[in-house]
Amino acid sequence: MDEMMLVVPDIRYAKEIMAYRQEMLDAGSEMDGCGNLRRCQNAQEWVDFNERLKHEETKPERWVVSTQFAYVRRRDGRIMGMLQVRHYLNEYLREYAGHIGYSVRPAERRKGVATAMLRDALPFCRSIGLEKVMIACEPCNPGSRGTILNNGGIYWRTVHMDAENVDLEQYWIET
Repeated sequence: MDEMMLVVPDIRYAKEIMAYRQEMLDAGSEMDGCGNLRRCQNAQEWVDFNERLKHEETKPERWVVSTQFAYVRRRDGRIMGMLQVRHYLNEYLREYAGHIGYSVRPAERRKGVATAMLRDALPFCRSIGLEKVMIACEPCNPGSRGTILNNGGIYWRTVHMDAENVDLEQYWIET
């Protein structure tokens, strides 16, 4: 696999951010780990939102302090995946989604990108004081389950999310 790096995306990645968004929309893919990218009309709006998420005093209500990452291929700057680290859990995240959400660009799936991206994010989690992180995936998503297990995930429980009528498997990973 090509050399990759986790970056906090800024406006220099505007073209790639919007290409990633469009590819995800075209594929009908969930945008887990992308924050509000689905609703943003341009990259600057998304970059600005992510900046607000980094601080308790500027984050929107019902959100938690979070750091947004893009997983970028070094040789050409292509965004291969997105990953968001939530610094703590509110009631919703504790019950369903966990500390980390991620997604991989449809054209780059089944290449080990998610496993590598999650592995590379764990030292950051440790650096902000998280000794373990909770991650959830749908039972019908063996790729995401494999990513979690490949990074040392230990199954905790399965919960049902009534609002979306979906089950979620929850795992813990030590950082």
